[in-house]
Amino acid sequence: MGFLMDGLDAEDYDRTYGDRDLLRRITSYFRPKLGAMLLVAVMIVLSSASQAVMPLVASWGVDAIGDGTIGEVGWQLILALLLAGALGWLFNYVRQAYSAKVTGDVVLRLREDAFDAVLERDLSFYDETPSGRIVSRVTSDTDDFATVSTLTMDLISQVLMVGFVTVLLFLRSIELALLTLLIVPIVVGLALLFRRVARAGTRQAQRSLSRVNANLQETMGGIAVAKNFRQERQVYDEFQPINRQSYQVTLRQGFVFSAIFPVLFLVAGLATVGLVQLGGTAVLAGRLSAGDWYLFLQGVMLFWFPLTSIAAFWSQFQQGLSAAERVFALIDATPRVVQTAAEPVGELAGRIEFRDLTFGYDPASPVLRNFDLVIEAGETVALVGHTGAGKSTLSKLITRFYEFQEGRLLIDGRDIRTLDLPGYRRRIGAVPQVPFLFDGTVADNIRYPRPEASEEEVLAAAAAVGGGDWLDALPHGLRTDVGEGGRALSMGQRQLVALARLLIQDPAIVVLDEATASVDPLTEAQIQEGLDVVLAGRTSIVIAHRLSTIEHVDRIIVLDHGQIVEEGDHRALLARGGRYCQVYNTYFRHQSPNYRVGTGFVPVEPDRV
Repeated sequence: MGFLMDGLDAEDYDRTYGDRDLLRRITSYFRPKLGAMLLVAVMIVLSSASQAVMPLVASWGVDAIGDGTIGEVGWQLILALLLAGALGWLFNYVRQAYSAKVTGDVVLRLREDAFDAVLERDLSFYDETPSGRIVSRVTSDTDDFATVSTLTMDLISQVLMVGFVTVLLFLRSIELALLTLLIVPIVVGLALLFRRVARAGTRQAQRSLSRVNANLQETMGGIAVAKNFRQERQVYDEFQPINRQSYQVTLRQGFVFSAIFPVLFLVAGLATVGLVQLGGTAVLAGRLSAGDWYLFLQGVMLFWFPLTSIAAFWSQFQQGLSAAERVFALIDATPRVVQTAAEPVGELAGRIEFRDLTFGYDPASPVLRNFDLVIEAGETVALVGHTGAGKSTLSKLITRFYEFQEGRLLIDGRDIRTLDLPGYRRRIGAVPQVPFLFDGTVADNIRYPRPEASEEEVLAAAAAVGGGDWLDALPHGLRTDVGEGGRALSMGQRQLVALARLLIQDPAIVVLDEATASVDPLTEAQIQEGLDVVLAGRTSIVIAHRLSTIEHVDRIIVLDHGQIVEEGDHRALLARGGRYCQVYNTYFRHQSPNYRVGTGFVPVEPDRV
């Protein structure tokens, strides 16, 4: 059975909650709806009482037929049955309406809490957790939690029904009532025995579904690549075993759930046979009237149905509890980026200091070890080095997306861990190499950091980037729809929008993963012009991919395996002929106007670059 559970291990942040803790947590979501819940409770009592009255009235009719008095009381019995049925329908309607409202409000709040938790998670959380699995918890699992809410209402109604019927049975025959109640411990024991297996099976089924969602999310995100390389069949073949696993696990869950009902029905059937035998004997002996016996048989049916329904609800109840457990685990996931204080940030000059800092995505394998670096306020620094040298890591630490293990990171002389994090990030501007645009217009995306920005401010920011000429190429200017992820725009246009977005944010510190790396020369010139505007007067950290960028920065930091091996300006480092020359020859030399194909590495004279 091991192969069936492959890939269904718990996430690192998953945890197991005891039933008592889980129910207490669920109850906390219902507590603000106490008034509506009390109304629902009253309606449940009245509805259950109305349903319990009906067999009692019917038993009176049976006795009236036996006594020959049915003609005198027949219309009264019919009226009583109609009244009980009508009141039962009314009470049940009110119960259902308010139950739906309470459940909807609770699920709304739970989903908001889950989504808020998703937004608060660190980037390391997304590195380790497929986004499809997160989406599954926010959507599918909260829907399953709604099932718990609805079933809880039904469960209370069924329990009350059992209570009313039990009272009626004892009023008619203590002997038969006791015989009926003997079966309750058996049913409850079977349900409790079934609980552990049901919870485990349900948890695995939900994990398998989240794995399907994760695969679909990844497939949709990379569908263009799959089609470009004609790998649709491979994508389908990769989906098949995941989907088949979900089918097998869900089927196994269904077998587990269905196993309980034949046992319950067998127990109920045997008990009913015994009651019919004892009740019929009592009627023949004159110890029980025909009407009372009829009432008893109807009462037993009303008794067995809620009891077996409770067992039926148990499987769905376990599914809902497992879903709630997964959602609460997402909400309660321990953050790795932890602030020790929330001091107001105020205006930042932008001085950055790494002091004896050690960091590793895996703490056992540090990327930076005892790292020291000072970036002065207003200075523009380019980070260069081979892949894996630690360039992007420095930018992620400055933006406070990851927690370092040792040392200090100071912003204007203040420990970054003591700053109010939302306030600090509002003073940090970042542009990735492949910018992401949200579905909407160009203006919407430029305005994203400051939703209150006016049309004039948006237009001024767009015009300041590349002289604004790029707007003429857009079919509707600032009102052009960018499409999902910005797909309606070219890569260069997305970069220009991202720079305008950065400009309207007006950050004190700019982190730039080279914005001109994947564009044509004309767009590169426009972007470079925009960069001159964006970076002016700000502390800027540039992960360099273009010679046009590093030529004009204040200082170049050459990194190798998380250590600074050289630093200085472009000309001085070239003249030194050290590690920077090697990096330059590998990544930048072909971008120089002096470069000739086939010349190999020739030390470049600084005044000719």
